[in-house]
Amino acid sequence: MSGHNKWANIKHRKGAQDAKRSQMFTKIIRELTVAAREGGAVPDSNPRLRTAIEKARDANMPKDKIESAINKGVGAEGADALVEIMYEGYGPSGVALIISVVTDNKNRTAQEIRHILSRHGGALAENGAVSWNFERKAVLEVPKNEVTDSDAFLLTAIDAGAEDVDDSDDPVEVVGPVESLGNMRNSIQNAGFTVKAQLSYLPKTTVKVTGSDAEKLLKLLDSLDDNDDVQEVFGNYEIDEAEMEKLAQNM
Repeated sequence: MSGHNKWANIKHRKGAQDAKRSQMFTKIIRELTVAAREGGAVPDSNPRLRTAIEKARDANMPKDKIESAINKGVGAEGADALVEIMYEGYGPSGVALIISVVTDNKNRTAQEIRHILSRHGGALAENGAVSWNFERKAVLEVPKNEVTDSDAFLLTAIDAGAEDVDDSDDPVEVVGPVESLGNMRNSIQNAGFTVKAQLSYLPKTTVKVTGSDAEKLLKLLDSLDDNDDVQEVFGNYEIDEAEMEKLAQNM
């Protein structure tokens, strides 16, 4: 499992997101609006929107808020004010970062991202400086306790279009092309598994981060996540899970 997902799962288990429900709703609403604007309001033909809707439901967002955000994206007033930007940067130990934001004020957001990176030992980079080291992929997560027959599950995933299956951690991670997200999700769900899907940027090479740099990096990631405009942060770091757990106790 990628470092990004490990840290997100550790924070989720510790209830770190509960105190941020309002902020979480704001980010999900923006994602729903942009996804609908870019790909239309029909989830079955818009994998990004379907993923955003599932995220909204997981967060217990009211149905009327979901529908309002989608309607805003497909023509209602205000959708064009939101701009999607991908920033690139570096963190401690030279970790490469891709920072996805949705904002209504590009200048404000750029200044805030630059300040957060600088405050935590990082720096903003030029476009293309780190993105070459990442690939856009569909990532599905399945609870490991549901995968009782690894070989059968692997065949199901591959037949659905998966390129890789990692069952070394919980949850089991299935990776495939973005265009196969819908088929993979449907096939694995129809086989009786619980599926959580997302679109992600996965690194081609990673950097091992330990000690004080690991602590600085995780604090940087938390600070970026605390920014209302930041939707997702992807990095090419690898931090031992036991060390992540230990650091989480003090953050």
